[in-house]
Amino acid sequence: MRSWWREIVGLVLPVACGGCGSPRTELCGACAAALRVQPRRARPTPEPAALPVVHAAAPYENAVRAMLLAHKERGALGLAGALGGALAAAVRAGGGDEGDEGPLLLVPVPSARRATARRGHDPARRIAASAAAELRRGGTRARLLTVLRQRRAVADQAGLGARDRQANLAGALVVADGVRGLLAGGRVVLVDDLLTTGSTLAEAARAVRAADHGGGATAEGLRAAVVAASPSAFEINRN
Repeated sequence: MRSWWREIVGLVLPVACGGCGSPRTELCGACAAALRVQPRRARPTPEPAALPVVHAAAPYENAVRAMLLAHKERGALGLAGALGGALAAAVRAGGGDEGDEGPLLLVPVPSARRATARRGHDPARRIAASAAAELRRGGTRARLLTVLRQRRAVADQAGLGARDRQANLAGALVVADGVRGLLAGGRVVLVDDLLTTGSTLAEAARAVRAADHGGGATAEGLRAAVVAASPSAFEINRN
């Protein structure tokens, strides 16, 4: 209900750009362009051992940071289209083109239940759905596969360093019973809105690999993509 109410309110009340606050537009041209930086490899330091290769569409700063926060925390759901388009570009940059292995399976990292209830939506899932639609429009078979679940509560990650985040998330995610076979139906790409230390994606990768039965989620083939990565992890000048 909260999600529906936010969408209705967005239709009848004046809007402002989610990136810079300019009036009468949900996303101005300049802020939209900030999401169209050439996607690059993202590699945090230190890099978690289980982290797959990750590509990010843009660095997490300025307008991009504002847009992700507006979508996640302030219910600017109309930004999901632009953010999903950026995520789709990151998926393509990581080799996300259709091949003999079957369609791309976009597996979003789930938000905590309390966070989803508070926000009224799951940001990563909404962006992933938009990215899958964008990939299909471009001729790539892609589908959203929401198979990851949290099997225990985790502490708020804010303020935690890389090592503490890894300890906080260790063993927290699992592939839901009854859907593990779906992972063999294509090439799995883990997706999220943001990469900072890489702990969350590393835990998601561990859970997917543990559930793999020889399909597209093998250790060699697993990839990840995010809308944005912390500037230090966004490899602007490194190959």
